[in-house]
Amino acid sequence: MSHRIIQIHIREAAGDLAQKVSLIDKVVDSWPVGPDALGHALLVRTQDVQTVTDHLQTLFLKNQIARIVIQPVEAILPKPAAKVVTEAAENAPKPKAARTFSGISRDELYADVARGAESGTSFILLVVFSTIVAGIGLIENNIAVVIGAMVIAPLLGPNLALALSTALGDLDLMRNALKTMALGFLIALLLSFSLGLVWGTWWPDELSGPELLSRTTVGFDSIALALVSGAAAVLSLASGISSVLVGVMVAVALLPPGATVGIMLGAGHYDLAGGAALLLAVNIVCVNLSAKLVFLFKGVQPRTWYEKKKARNAMIFYMVFWLLSLAVLGYVIILRTA
Repeated sequence: MSHRIIQIHIREAAGDLAQKVSLIDKVVDSWPVGPDALGHALLVRTQDVQTVTDHLQTLFLKNQIARIVIQPVEAILPKPAAKVVTEAAENAPKPKAARTFSGISRDELYADVARGAESGTSFILLVVFSTIVAGIGLIENNIAVVIGAMVIAPLLGPNLALALSTALGDLDLMRNALKTMALGFLIALLLSFSLGLVWGTWWPDELSGPELLSRTTVGFDSIALALVSGAAAVLSLASGISSVLVGVMVAVALLPPGATVGIMLGAGHYDLAGGAALLLAVNIVCVNLSAKLVFLFKGVQPRTWYEKKKARNAMIFYMVFWLLSLAVLGYVIILRTA
């Protein structure tokens, strides 16, 4: 069973911190931090972190909290005993329980996902490297090389950040995710276009391998793959499980068809490029839609009612937009296969 340490530091005149902390029944253990009685550390189970942090923000006003820090725990010796719930803790005001299951807290999830929406030098280099590796692997029909590009999975971050931003109604995160996603796909398209231009001019016969051509056709099985990939990615991330393998799954649905679009455009095969573009569009829509559904199922939402209202409006627009987009793309698939 995994645990977290929550450190809370309050400002002066905010009340008796130790007494208020004792009212939280989800705390396994607690102890003061610092000599001024304004800091306290709480040991809690990972699945209770969100409940405890929400409870702390109920017991104290926003301007009374200096900071709350959440840290993972590697091991505990001796094994903590179950805490006895006092009558005061039982009768203390509690925040409305969120519909969640075991996993990391909303704040930890936000910190992890928000990093994937940053369009810094590292992100740009990862897109460049993975596109070159994926492009050459597709052209040379080398599945091992393509898998190497999938492991990098640079486009996973902004897609998950976009889904989380609507779940929380965070417009800043949404803008960053859209900007990073557009930048990533633009770089991938330009680089793969250059590869297609070179290979289409000097070695056109090498652009007919099965790995490359398989990304120019799309069917309803592609929709299922993208839906499962996006759902698995979010479930893995939100549950605190290593997302390496899930990142590979999402990369399967995003980067290879993106590279195929540029290669076929550069080589002048516009019909094949159109098929790859349709596959890419289907996968983007499905990955984001399934990610949003998992966030909704897990009950990932803001804490205050005002933020929940904003998030609800964003969620409605988001769901309608992706569902309509998927319906349109499904109709196009039927027309192309008719």
